[in-house]
Amino acid sequence: MVHYADGRPIGDLTLRTLAMPSDANAAGDIFGGWVMAQMDLACGIRAAERAKGRVVTAAVKEMSFAKPMKIGDTLCIYTHVERVGRTSMALKVEAWAQRYLSDLMEKVTHADFVMVALD
Repeated sequence: MVHYADGRPIGDLTLRTLAMPSDANAAGDIFGGWVMAQMDLACGIRAAERAKGRVVTAAVKEMSFAKPMKIGDTLCIYTHVERVGRTSMALKVEAWAQRYLSDLMEKVTHADFVMVALD
């Protein structure tokens, strides 16, 4: 059974992937840019499903990293569509790390993404 150290995730599990050595620096910490890229992929998946078409990232707001990820952790990205406009939508995104060989889940970062639908 998974144990959440920082409350419960907001939204639905949209993407899950393993942090590998190629995603880390020499100390074994996963690059923040890699985590952000996975969050962007998850938002693209969620927004494209909702828009039923192509979408692109327009903005990323208020992203802050609370805890590091390490090699072997499983990154779990949760997304929630917060607002839908005529051509854009706002999503809340949370990145959680399931620690290597553990049931412990810790929130790594969160952000607000704005996605825009393309014709």
